[in-house]
Amino acid sequence: MEITEFVEALRLDGALLAEAAEEAGPDARIPACPEWQMRDLVTHIGQVHRWATQYVTEGLDRPTRPPEAPDIADKELVPWLREGHHHLVVALHTAPQDLSAWTFLPAPSPLAFWARRQAHETSVHRVDAQQALGVGLTPLPRAFAADGVDELLTGIHSQGRSRVRSDVPRTLRLRATDTAGAEWTVRLSEEPPRTVRSAAAGGAEAGQDAAKPADCTVEGPAEALYLALWNRTPWDGLSVNGDESLVRLWQERSGI
Repeated sequence: MEITEFVEALRLDGALLAEAAEEAGPDARIPACPEWQMRDLVTHIGQVHRWATQYVTEGLDRPTRPPEAPDIADKELVPWLREGHHHLVVALHTAPQDLSAWTFLPAPSPLAFWARRQAHETSVHRVDAQQALGVGLTPLPRAFAADGVDELLTGIHSQGRSRVRSDVPRTLRLRATDTAGAEWTVRLSEEPPRTVRSAAAGGAEAGQDAAKPADCTVEGPAEALYLALWNRTPWDGLSVNGDESLVRLWQERSGI
């Protein structure tokens, strides 16, 4: 996907998140994060948007903590969220292609990283807000959902902090049935998960992995995979073949 596509996804999902938060109210419970109410969700994403904007506008070259949450009344939280979201979208739209800034996942460029990461961060929390409101979820484009699966598997859960580990080496294969080349093989062990993309997406090693049987194969639409892997929706709508304990392992240990 192009940077402009990520920024547009961020713009749309940020607006939908704010709308759902405003309608649900600050006390609404967040199903995927039972300890949170809507005010906690709004505060979190508002901080993250401002944190990301600093990297894009100032070119910060080292990790920093997100800004402190404001001491404001509940009625001011959603306007504060909208303000920070707007500044982030503008910052990404106007940033130079050769932006130099700190990142924490592999990416073609710092600008590509921040656009992609903030688009998916906002998308997942937009789902939280809509679930708290109790309305149907706004559909995700297939390419965007497949990209989110890729970011989660090859990026976020490749890091040392991932708790998705197995005492015995196992393999989990995930396949988006509505998106060409959207297949991943996840090698689970006592180390952080190691994921390789399908042969269509990458090279000889991927082809060798895809040819081997997996301990568990999960198939379904890209959006269903995306939301299940982020533990936002059940795995019921997906086809699971093989060792279902690997699905439970993911559900129990993949929280971020």
